[in-house]
Amino acid sequence: MNLEMVYHAQENLSGILNQTPLLESQQLSRLSDNHVYLKSEHLQKSGSFKIRGAYNAVKAAVEKGAKLVVAASSGNHGQAVALAAKLLNIKAIIVIPENAATCKKDAITAYGGEIEYCGLTSSERIPRAIKIAKEKLGEFIPPYDHPLIIAGQATVGLEIIESLPETDAIIVPIGGGGLIAGVLTTIKALHPGIKVIGVEPELANDTYLSLKANERVEVNATKTIADGLRTTTPGDMTFPILQEHLDDLVLVSESEIKTAFKFVLERMKQLIEPSSATTIAALMHHKIDLKNKHVVCLVSGGNIDLDEINALIK
Repeated sequence: MNLEMVYHAQENLSGILNQTPLLESQQLSRLSDNHVYLKSEHLQKSGSFKIRGAYNAVKAAVEKGAKLVVAASSGNHGQAVALAAKLLNIKAIIVIPENAATCKKDAITAYGGEIEYCGLTSSERIPRAIKIAKEKLGEFIPPYDHPLIIAGQATVGLEIIESLPETDAIIVPIGGGGLIAGVLTTIKALHPGIKVIGVEPELANDTYLSLKANERVEVNATKTIADGLRTTTPGDMTFPILQEHLDDLVLVSESEIKTAFKFVLERMKQLIEPSSATTIAALMHHKIDLKNKHVVCLVSGGNIDLDEINALIK
């Protein structure tokens, strides 16, 4: 992974992406004693940042002659791969967990993707997706652990510093690590003084534990409300990038995620998913030691079942 790949991904994505805004929150700024902005990838095509890496990887597969792509996903990556395949006129099969959010299943189908269910964890569905790709002579599109995926996600880092050159820190949610590995690749190459801070749910803290152990560790399947962050181990490719460059990683509780979700919905009139709310929760609950800085919370997506909202705001 290098900056040249990121710029190539940016070219591939030209005309495909929405240029998502930085939304300033005066109340969140006051609460945290910082100047706070939300990078609004919940307003991105497919409802999350995932289209960046997915389109970049699917385009490369098509250029090699692929007629089918296969992905394993809790939802957002699957939606993005299905949309990328539709835009590039090929077939997509998406392997999703048995408890995937209804809105994400419906979106995959709406984009023309074929769904197959498999287990509850990434360690179950990824091998299944790889097997399907091999059997059907398709191309497997990994959710995070691939240079083309990381390079695509890294383009969000370019957009942040282009929109807000005075950025002092970027707070990023961590699942498998593709998004934060991409942001780190961009930011530390161009502006190494900008802090990049990761956030995980307390109930899905595999990267936190892995960094403490100085090696990848696996945790049990989790039921955190931040369903997009329910990985059981960091990526083999993403983890070394975090080890080398990550400035800090903090954990947030389920109640803190709910509070942040409610704040963004009530005060900013934005519907985001709980995974995205982790970055706001970290600031709201003073998990990060920053004062009077220009801070960007990366809002990773907004795909959430409407019937879940009531439980989150109670």
